[in-house]
Amino acid sequence: MNNSIAHKSIIRWGIIGCGNVTEVKSGPAYQKTTGFELLAVMRRDRAKAQDYAQRHSVPKFYSDALSLINDPEVDAVYIATPPDSHKEYALMVAAANKPCCIEKPLAPSHADCCTIVAAFAEKELPLFVAYYRRSLPRFKKVQQLIESGAIGEVRHISWQLQKAINAWDKSGEYNWRTDKVIARGGYFDDLASHGLDLFAFYFGDYETVNGLATNQQGLYSAFDAVSANWMFKNGITGSGFWNFGCSENTDCAEIFGSQGKIIFSVFDEKPIRIVSVDKEEIIQIENPHHVQIPHVENLRHALLYNGIHPSTGTSSLQSSWAMEEILK
Repeated sequence: MNNSIAHKSIIRWGIIGCGNVTEVKSGPAYQKTTGFELLAVMRRDRAKAQDYAQRHSVPKFYSDALSLINDPEVDAVYIATPPDSHKEYALMVAAANKPCCIEKPLAPSHADCCTIVAAFAEKELPLFVAYYRRSLPRFKKVQQLIESGAIGEVRHISWQLQKAINAWDKSGEYNWRTDKVIARGGYFDDLASHGLDLFAFYFGDYETVNGLATNQQGLYSAFDAVSANWMFKNGITGSGFWNFGCSENTDCAEIFGSQGKIIFSVFDEKPIRIVSVDKEEIIQIENPHHVQIPHVENLRHALLYNGIHPSTGTSSLQSSWAMEEILK
């Protein structure tokens, strides 16, 4: 790995795309993590970039991505734009020989994901993806329960995610998340990747994946109903369905084992439940206010101390491949 910044005591970050996800979830994490500094932000709308910089006390702002990337004071770049622009910006960062973290999904297609990963691998540059659940304490607890044999041998995982129709969809106003040109799977692209990546974190590589997808409502161009079955290389099976036109909201993942099951939510902050034949245990672990802080702290560990980060460009290829197989 290229350790050109390993000697630094402070790594100065630049953010491309300072939109909603960076307001609370991620942006402040780069400011609050010891050893990191948020030096610059970029947004194509210069006034919005300046507003973000002023509100968050960021020294520099840009309206051009390349100017931020090539700023000699910026050591590393976090790309937080919609997925259709990730490849373009990522290749610029690789060309500038700087480490990078990219919002999920890494890119809209598996082929583009592979191109990005290859570009950073060629230069031995660190590449991370913001699948921050791999670092969150509540999901690490689920991992610990699995590995400790709390439910015996794991047999199957299932995930049900359904959402009621929201006002934005009913209005007919443009939303890039439901534009099939940008996100063919609609909300599935935006949300399901979190769970599918998390399951690969728990159980390893996917072996086979099959799916069905359709548009039931006709409110937008992307798919709004998706279902899938899969098997991991270790023989554990899985299933899921995602529907964004239901009467109620449901987020329930269940890991079935030979001696019980673990029930948890991928997005909702509900308690983790461990159910066996003779008992039930409930564990409540709250997420931090800035939910990406554990993820960003692991970035520091990886960049400054040559540690291993749980979410890299290479690890993200599993979920991108699985999602593409589902949408076939």
